[in-house]
Amino acid sequence: LTCGLPDDAFRHDGQLTKRDVRAITLARLAPTPGELLWDVGAGSGSIGIEWMRAHPTCRAIAIEGHAERQRFIEHNRDALGVPGLQLVAGRAPQALEGLAAPDAVFIGGGVTVPGVLETCWENLRDGGRLVANAVTLQGEAALAAWRDKHGGTLTRIALSDAQPLGAFDTWRQALPITLFDVVKRCAADGADSVVDYPNAASPT
Repeated sequence: LTCGLPDDAFRHDGQLTKRDVRAITLARLAPTPGELLWDVGAGSGSIGIEWMRAHPTCRAIAIEGHAERQRFIEHNRDALGVPGLQLVAGRAPQALEGLAAPDAVFIGGGVTVPGVLETCWENLRDGGRLVANAVTLQGEAALAAWRDKHGGTLTRIALSDAQPLGAFDTWRQALPITLFDVVKRCAADGADSVVDYPNAASPT
């Protein structure tokens, strides 16, 4: 049940948060028993599936507008033992209307779509975590602007795999990922602000 299933455990068309990035992303999301995740732009559903595999009471909603990827999610959730994963067929932000308020949100695609970040943030419970990944300059710029407004952390993930080059091997670098994570401060704190580290101990 450790996060970071092999990529070939999922049926997908390439729209998949890859194994190592997925493990880092889930560490930032910090699955907690009983909590609800929104997996926005879910692709193959890998993040929501691994979130639910973390504990039997973890819940997740996968939001995906692409018809073929919806079928991938349906297949993967059953094959990997989380048939309770809820699939919402539609595109954010419109498809988010009326959903139960999440304790955590992952945005794997769509950070540049008007209203997506705003709607996710507005619906996120106080103390909840928002994590978003981007691979384009425009997506990175949107996340940097959001950090300027709400705080949080930006992390650049650059991974390389050894692959054949003739009779030898060399490093092939995957596209770098910009990961953003932020915790929504409780309204009782009196400000729309954040802390940088989920579940961090209070200073003594």
